Order: sequence, then structure tokens, then C-alpha cells
Amino acid sequence: MRSLVPIALLLAGAAGCSTTYIPNTDVEDNSQNRKVIQFCEEYRHAMEEKNVGKLLAMASPQYHSRGVGTHDFVDFDRLKDTLTAEIPKTNAIRYEIKYQKVIFTESNHVFVNYRYAASWKAARTDGSEEWQHRVMDNQLDLVPDGEGYKIVAGM
Repeated sequence: MRSLVPIALLLAGAAGCSTTYIPNTDVEDNSQNRKVIQFCEEYRHAMEEKNVGKLLAMASPQYHSRGVGTHDFVDFDRLKDTLTAEIPKTNAIRYEIKYQKVIFTESNHVFVNYRYAASWKAARTDGSEEWQHRVMDNQLDLVPDGEGYKIVAGM
């Protein structure tokens, strides 16, 4: 029985040093990461609410990214045109995110790696509605802005 005591103490000590994660994410739980995830959740909700104004307010005027599935460059003006034209065409949006990693860089950028599952209902040419789906890995590039962040790329 005495030989089990050191093993039990070792296991108890190891359990005390384990990393805790923000619920429903693979991101370590600390105040910096919680602030980033909270911002990203506001972004996710704005997508589901089809709130183009809020999405544009979350984007940096220096926004730059490659178009999804294309090699087209997307700057802030093109992002604005795309969101303004495409989001109103949808009748419903469901946007789920599984956060995988938050990376703070020395260049003052924050990268958020995540996998999203997006579903949206849009009218077809015959007038009926159809759900479309996409599952994809993505990365948001954020920069600090006052007490929050702005999205520089990845929207």
C-alpha cells in the first residue's frame, strides 16, 4: 500500500499543472485569449445576424486578403462591396466556429486559427430556397484597436 502513495502524489501534482481551455475551444484559458475569442464571437454573431454594418466596423481600413477559392485580392472597398451585395441575398446564415489556436506576434498581430462550418439559405433562380454549406479552416489576422481589435485579413 505504501508504494502507491508516491504514485498518487505524482499523479495529483501532474493534474494540478494541466492546461485549462476556454470552453468549446482548443485555446488556452487566459485573459488575453478570452478577449480575442470574445471579439471573434462578436464577428460570428454579426455574420449570423447578417449585420453588414457591424462586420465592416470590425474590419480594418487596411483590410487585405485573398478571395475564398480564388486568387483575387480583396481590399476594404472590395470587402464592403462583396458584403453589401451578397449577404442580403441570403435568407438565413448559420456560422459555427471551432477555435484552435490564438497566436500573439511581436509585430502586434494576433492570428486566430479556426475551423468554420457555414450554412446559408439563398433563393434559387426558380424561386425556391436552397441551403448551401461550406466547412473550411481559416485564419483571422487581428490588430489591436483601442480596447478591441480590427480584422486585417481572413474575413
